[in-house]
Amino acid sequence: MKRKIIRIDPDVCNGCGLCLPNCPEGALQLIDNKARLVSDLFCDGLGACIGTCPLGAIHVEEREAEPYDERQVMANIVPQGANVIRAHLDHLAAHNELGYLEQARQFLREHGVPEPAAAPKDRHHSVSGCPGAQAHDRRGQETVRPTTAATTAATASPSELRTWPVQLQLLNPQASFFDNADLLIAADCVPFAHASFHEDFVKGKIPIIFCPKLDHAGDQYLEKLTAILNSHSVRSLHVVHMEVPCCSGTVSLARQALARSGKEIPVHDYTISIQGKLLAVK
Repeated sequence: MKRKIIRIDPDVCNGCGLCLPNCPEGALQLIDNKARLVSDLFCDGLGACIGTCPLGAIHVEEREAEPYDERQVMANIVPQGANVIRAHLDHLAAHNELGYLEQARQFLREHGVPEPAAAPKDRHHSVSGCPGAQAHDRRGQETVRPTTAATTAATASPSELRTWPVQLQLLNPQASFFDNADLLIAADCVPFAHASFHEDFVKGKIPIIFCPKLDHAGDQYLEKLTAILNSHSVRSLHVVHMEVPCCSGTVSLARQALARSGKEIPVHDYTISIQGKLLAVK
């Protein structure tokens, strides 16, 4: 598959670091006085960092890319030295990609490369980026029940959310929790309307939310959904949307991405009324 990815020209970059805060995935770090893309895994290729570079050192290129391969990434990272290796390992750990982290360490062991010591937290190459975009995978952990003055542990409905983030704009298409997943693609008004959204829809699925009317990222969303389907063996799609006409774009985007991927994946279409009732299942 082809996908877009950031390329930084090291001969032009002066290490100012202005691009770092504009990478929501935390894929850019300042190492050895140069901005570095420390992992293909978290670069969505949307170019949020480009406009802040005063020297034009950052570009988006489109190239052939296989589904994420940690060993191939390590083969590119190791020659860059201990600081880049350490930054990549810390990056995987911070995003809870423990499977890829073990693959990276196995690569180092097989090639006789010592794992660099952990860096102090105040070093420049410590993990950066928006905490709200850092991936979390809590599948297998105990269900969390909310406790407030209005609820008790005995009566509160538990949260079924096991992965983060959920907003399509922030999701990384290469995240490992998409492997063999049942995807829940929901318009972002649905959880407010349907009272038992967690129990009826979120439980056992990987949620993806967006607004088909107000989010002005149609092409980007289509590319990202397509990349998710292309990069992983997804078992099923569960599309939940409101009854209002503009919300039908949720279904349209999901089906367009599926068509682009060329895969045959069962699609379940659920329509929710403004009053929160399940009106139809297709």
